[in-house]
Amino acid sequence: MLQQVEKSAAKWGGKSKAVDNWLLERQDLIKAYCNLAGLNDQSESLPEANLITTFCEILVDYLSAGHFEVFDMLVKNNAQAQQLRENLESALVKTTDEALHFNDTFVDSVTTEQAAKFDNALASLGETLEERFALEDRLIACMHEHA
Repeated sequence: MLQQVEKSAAKWGGKSKAVDNWLLERQDLIKAYCNLAGLNDQSESLPEANLITTFCEILVDYLSAGHFEVFDMLVKNNAQAQQLRENLESALVKTTDEALHFNDTFVDSVTTEQAAKFDNALASLGETLEERFALEDRLIACMHEHA
């Protein structure tokens, strides 16, 4: 994931300050994800609650920036990008819902039952994020191709 965001930043970097900042936020999200995943030693306990909370805050901030700022900017005055966004909207919402479910499950509580499910939930979230990043990259590419 981190290599992909670095490729995206190299490809589209410098063309839009908003996209540059968003890709930096994506990079921070991936680093926080990797940090959280690396801390879990496959035991039946969660990483420290503050690490999970910090990750969840970064996750929700990233998702919010996409839906409430960047997506609109990416498609503004661009009919092709607007059509692509409409086509991708249900998939983007699905990834948002899955990420928010992870947040809602783990942000505030640390229970033994949740600890047993954390590794699988985190792995599933990783797949969801990869899918989301690919969708977002399609929007970014469309903006640059039809600007």
